[in-house]
Amino acid sequence: MAHARADVAAPDHRIGPRDRSAKNDLFLPCGIPVCAVLGYKKGMFDAAQNLPDDPSQLKGMVAALASENQALSGELKSRDVLIEKLKHQLAGLRRHRFGTSSEALDQLELVLEGEEIAAAASEAFQTARTATPSHDAAQPKRKPLPDHLPRDEQVLSPGTVCEDCGGKLRFLGEDVTEELEYVPGRFRVNRIVRPKLSCRCCETIHQASMPSRPIEKGRPGPGLLAHVLVSKYADHLPLYRQSQIYGREGVELDRSTLADWVGKSAALLEPLAEAVGRHVMDGQAIFADDTPVDVQAPGTGKTNKRRGEPSGSTGKSIKTGRVWTYVRDERPWRGDGQPAAYYRFSPDRKGHWPRQHLSGFTGWMHADGYAGFNELYRDGTIEEVACLAHVRRKFFDVHKAQGSDIAAEALRRIAELYRIEDEARGRPPDERRAIRQDMARPVFDDLEAWLHAQLPKISGKSPLAGAIRYGLGRLKKLRPYLEHGFLEIDNNAAERSMRSIAVGRKNYLFMGSERGGRSAAVAYTLIETAKLNSLDPQAWLADVLATIADHKINRIDELLPWNWRPA
Repeated sequence: MAHARADVAAPDHRIGPRDRSAKNDLFLPCGIPVCAVLGYKKGMFDAAQNLPDDPSQLKGMVAALASENQALSGELKSRDVLIEKLKHQLAGLRRHRFGTSSEALDQLELVLEGEEIAAAASEAFQTARTATPSHDAAQPKRKPLPDHLPRDEQVLSPGTVCEDCGGKLRFLGEDVTEELEYVPGRFRVNRIVRPKLSCRCCETIHQASMPSRPIEKGRPGPGLLAHVLVSKYADHLPLYRQSQIYGREGVELDRSTLADWVGKSAALLEPLAEAVGRHVMDGQAIFADDTPVDVQAPGTGKTNKRRGEPSGSTGKSIKTGRVWTYVRDERPWRGDGQPAAYYRFSPDRKGHWPRQHLSGFTGWMHADGYAGFNELYRDGTIEEVACLAHVRRKFFDVHKAQGSDIAAEALRRIAELYRIEDEARGRPPDERRAIRQDMARPVFDDLEAWLHAQLPKISGKSPLAGAIRYGLGRLKKLRPYLEHGFLEIDNNAAERSMRSIAVGRKNYLFMGSERGGRSAAVAYTLIETAKLNSLDPQAWLADVLATIADHKINRIDELLPWNWRPA
C-alpha cells in the first residue's frame, strides 16, 4: 500500500542541497525560496551576498542609501505639491470657462429660453388641434400691464339690433382684453425754421438766433445721441450693429459717423462726469477696483497675448489698458450721500494712476490687495479696508478643485460672518457697529485663530496654504469694519460696477484708442450713476444733452441725476 501511495503521490519539486548551492539562492527547510516569502526578487539576494563584511563599510552604505532616500522623498513631495497646484489651476480655468459665472448664466438662460419656446410651440399645436386652451397650473399668473403706457382703444360693437328677433339692444356690460404691442423706434426730423424779417423803415434784417445744439453743425438731436450712448455702453450694442439696425429703418448712418457722435458727446459731458467724481471723493468711504480692457495701439507693432494672437499676426496692434472704478454707496447704512460710480481710464496698471485719481480723497477705501494701492496708505490720508469676498474666493477655488475639508470649514465660518452682516444691513452705523461687536467679532477672532492653527498642518507650498496666508493677511486689513458702522464687509459694490464693462468688452473687443477709453469712462460714469439712482439713463442723458451746452459750468451740479427733474 505504501508503494501504491508513493506511485500516485505528487512529484517532489524541492531542490536538494547540491542544487541549492548551484543556484546561489536561500531556501527555507521546507524548500521554498526565501525571496518568494519576503517578496524580493532573486537579484536582490545576489547583491546581498556581495555585501562587505566590514561594519564600517556597511554603515557607510546605509548612510548613503538613507541620503538617497531622503533626496528622492523630497523630490516626490515637490512633485506632489506641483501636481496639486496644477490641478488647482486647471480647476480654476475650467470654472472660469465653464462655471457659473455671469456669462455662463447667460448661456443657461439661452438654453432655458429655447426650451420654453419649444414648450410654448407644443402647447399652441395642441390647442389648435383640440380648440380648447390648456390651463396648466405651472403657467405664471399674469401681471396687469403698466398704467403709464398709452392705450389705443378698439371697440367691437355687435350692433344695435338683435339678429334673431330684430329687437333693440341694451347695454349690460363689457369685456376688456388688453394686449401688449410694440411699435419699433422711429426716426423723426426736427425742422428748425427761422424766418428772416426786414424792417420796412430802416431795412434792418431780423432773425431769431439758432439754439445751441449738442454737436454744432451736426445733424443728430439729443435724443438720438442719448440712444446711441446707452445702446453702446448700457446695452452693449457695438456701433456697427447699431448702424445695421438703423439701415433697416431706411436711415444710413455709417459706423464712423456714430463713433464721431459718441466722441463729441463724451467731450461735451465730461464736466458732468467730473462733477460725479467730486461727489464720490467727498464720501468718507469708497470702493475701488479695476479691470483690463484691450486698446488699439497703432504703430506699436505689439499684439496682446491675452487675446491669443500668434506672433507676427497681421491683425490690429493691441495693448492692455485699465478701467478703474471708484464707487460711493451709503445706502446699506442709510447715509445722506447719493450713490455714484466714477470711472477712469489708464493705458496701463502702474500705481501712479490711482494716486492721480485719488489725489483729493481722504477717508477709507475698500479694495483688493493690489500692490499699486500701497503707496496710497503710507501717509495715512487713505486707510485700507480689505474684502472678505476675495478671501472667500480663494478657499472656494481650493475646495472646488480638491474637496479640502479645511477649505470647507473656512467657507462655513465666512458664511456665518455674512449671515450676521445681513442682520446689520440697512441699519444706521451705530446699530451696525453694535451688532458686529456682539456677534461678528467672536466669529472673526475664531476664524483668524483657527487659520493660524491649520497652517502648520499642511504643506507650505500647497494652494490651500497660499489661501490661508492670503486670508490671514487680508483679515488684518478687514478688522476696521468691526469698529466702524459705515464700512462694509467686502468690496462687492465696486465689483458690481464692473459688470457692464466685462459684458461690453466681449462685444466691442477693444477700444479704438486711449481717447476712446476716456470717452468710455465718461459714458460709464453717467450711465451707471443714473442706474444707481433708479433713473432711465436715456431719458436723463437726452435732457442733459439738450441743455448742457448753454448751462453755466459753475452750476453743473444742477444736472446731476439726483438733482434732475424730468420736464
